[in-house]
Amino acid sequence: MSDMEITFPGNKKVNAVFHGFEIATDQPVQAGGGGSAPTPFDLFLASLGTCAGIFAIGFIQSRKLSAEGFKINLSFDRDEASHLVKKVNMRMTLPKDFPPQYKDALIKSAELCTVKRHLANPPEFAITAQ
Repeated sequence: MSDMEITFPGNKKVNAVFHGFEIATDQPVQAGGGGSAPTPFDLFLASLGTCAGIFAIGFIQSRKLSAEGFKINLSFDRDEASHLVKKVNMRMTLPKDFPPQYKDALIKSAELCTVKRHLANPPEFAITAQ
């Protein structure tokens, strides 16, 4: 089991310490925070894009293709009633001269994202207090 420590440095800041890294979060000014870091939900959304990105760039690099100009843009459709994200749209801008025969395989590689796979089969949560 891996342990992550959550710390509270002040006001609305909540940080995570994991594998020697400190990941800072804050709330926007309008929500009472200082706006000094992304919100936890921003990091969740970023984890979807960066996870898909690491699988996609791995595919490109493994074929020794140029990644120049490659990027992924995410957009989100929200459910008006629940205010939750109901669809994540990932649009990949392919590198110039990207071989068309690899397009479907690149998409499939991005779909292997571990974060996305966890959402498809969510873990059980156990919250306790001592």
